[in-house]
Amino acid sequence: MGASRHRQTRLLWGGYALALMLAPLLWDSSLGQSLLSQIGIAIIVCLSYNLLLGQGGLVSFGHAVYSGMGAYLAMHTLNRVSGGWPLPVSLIPLAGGLGSVLLALLLGWVSTRRAGTAFAMITFGVGELIWASALVLPGFFGGEGGLSGNRVVGGAPLELTFGPQIQLYYLIAAYTLVCTALMYALTQTPLGRLLNAVRDNPERVAFIGYNPQWVRYLVFVMSAFFAGIAGGLSALHYEMVSADVLSAHRSGLLLLFTFVGGSTLFVGPILGAVLMVLALGVLPGLTPAWLLYLGVLFVVVVMLAPGGLAALVLRAWQSAGQGGWRVLWPWRLALFVSFLIAITPVLAGVEMLYRLQQVDMLGPHLLFLGLPLDVLSPLSWLAAAAVGSLGGGLCWLSNTVLAHKGVS
Repeated sequence: MGASRHRQTRLLWGGYALALMLAPLLWDSSLGQSLLSQIGIAIIVCLSYNLLLGQGGLVSFGHAVYSGMGAYLAMHTLNRVSGGWPLPVSLIPLAGGLGSVLLALLLGWVSTRRAGTAFAMITFGVGELIWASALVLPGFFGGEGGLSGNRVVGGAPLELTFGPQIQLYYLIAAYTLVCTALMYALTQTPLGRLLNAVRDNPERVAFIGYNPQWVRYLVFVMSAFFAGIAGGLSALHYEMVSADVLSAHRSGLLLLFTFVGGSTLFVGPILGAVLMVLALGVLPGLTPAWLLYLGVLFVVVVMLAPGGLAALVLRAWQSAGQGGWRVLWPWRLALFVSFLIAITPVLAGVEMLYRLQQVDMLGPHLLFLGLPLDVLSPLSWLAAAAVGSLGGGLCWLSNTVLAHKGVS
């Protein structure tokens, strides 16, 4: 049993490394490689956030402070390298990580004195303080315009200038793999187990002789280190940093997508990071209602899958392994198809409502999944209602059959 588990772990890590290696070969456009680079950065920062949220039960509203400060410090370091500092560009993200550690050492002791609501409010206040400082200290933060730099500086060992996006992607992928492995290893150490115990019952941890605040403080600093590395990679990727990277909005996005991905499983934030980049980088170009969809997704996950999408996938995988899917897969497939039939007209209705608000500027016609719709025609609305009713009825029928067979 133990040997089989170790083999599965090695296969998972090997598949993860292989996916990072082959991804830019499958999506070889500039946009594709840029999105993949952003996904690598997001994986690091979401996993670092989950050290607090999932492992420690600490809801932070200011985690973007540490990734943002890592970005600022990395940009300052990059500009010093442009001025002659003998530091390889590939090590600049570590400067961002170490700078965030120094900040976390100063702010973390106050932040981790209490857990729960007190911790959340303290981190929110600290985040707002740092964000406001970015606007009143232009000497360090660059004011509203922020800071910019050029990553193609210094020497070029092995002819790696990190100018081409593919070279930068593989640097980000290397950091992503190493940071993921280190954070996973941290969760398996006695400190990681203590953090879980502090999350579940801090009084008992104190009773056996450990200080819960010290445990929270140490992991808080480590989380800031990895967040700073992500910020440093972001500075290299965008070659500019602005005050937005410190905002409460950015911290809220980390909380939302880490939870949606699944904070109870280590792989959950990785899934959440992928969704975050796709949602923020692709979805706004597809629909004006993208914020509505994100809000609905969050509410649905909280209500129906509180363990996150990763827990949902794991539960489905375990159910498939028990053999139930072999017998009931036609009805499960029918339920899934029925759901798609039911939800598609709802999405069409949302798009038509948004178009109806701008019909004077954009006109009444739009394409939805390749189908022409006229928001001023009653036929389009009746057709959407009819298809939605059909899908809803099929969903009810499929779910009734599954419930009758005892698997609802």
